Amino acid sequence: MAAAYGLPGRLRKAVATLPALGLALGLALGVAAVQLAVPAMAGPVRLLVLGDSLTAGYGLAHADGFQAQLAAALAAAGRQVQIVDGAVSGDTTEDGRARLAWVLSDGADAAIVELGANDGLRGIDPAVMQANLTAILDTLAARHIPVLLCGMYAPPNMGPDYARAFNSVFERLSHRPGVLFDAFFLEGVAEDPALNQADGMHPNPAGVRRIVGRLLPLVEKLLGEVKSG
Repeated sequence: MAAAYGLPGRLRKAVATLPALGLALGLALGVAAVQLAVPAMAGPVRLLVLGDSLTAGYGLAHADGFQAQLAAALAAAGRQVQIVDGAVSGDTTEDGRARLAWVLSDGADAAIVELGANDGLRGIDPAVMQANLTAILDTLAARHIPVLLCGMYAPPNMGPDYARAFNSVFERLSHRPGVLFDAFFLEGVAEDPALNQADGMHPNPAGVRRIVGRLLPLVEKLLGEVKSG
């Protein structure tokens, strides 16, 4: 007799399930809305290393070179970074300038520019070096790519006048907007036999480790300047 009052049994059960269905639908829509509101996880930052033998890993096993050690240090710091290899042994600033567009063809989010050592070894006019570095920095700035510019000191055998003109190039360029600056890439490593290969010019694995450790805070600051999206 109780079933005679109100809705029939099966219909009453169906109606009873409607609030639960409504709640489930509401939760599903809410989750979907949250998923739409949260952007997809960004991929790794593409970090270009435009340099010469010092960043190309001359004389070293791949794992001991600057790029590999830097990538490992960044990964240990929780940074997702993909190194774009733009370093070629023997390159001058003119060489780096000439191939920059090709190196950037696959894109880059930030850049380390380490060039000038071979200009100094060849006695290239510092004004020419400055023009090349300026063109490189102009190209990167036009693409809104923040830069860490690594300086170099002139070889002592070139004389004091050349050294002053050479070293001042990096100092002038260091004041450009969007440029972080490290005055001497080989700081703490140059002229230390324990940190260099037999040629006395290129760092050994321990020397590279010293360079990476010293530059790591600057590189992390550089990555922090990368604009999302």
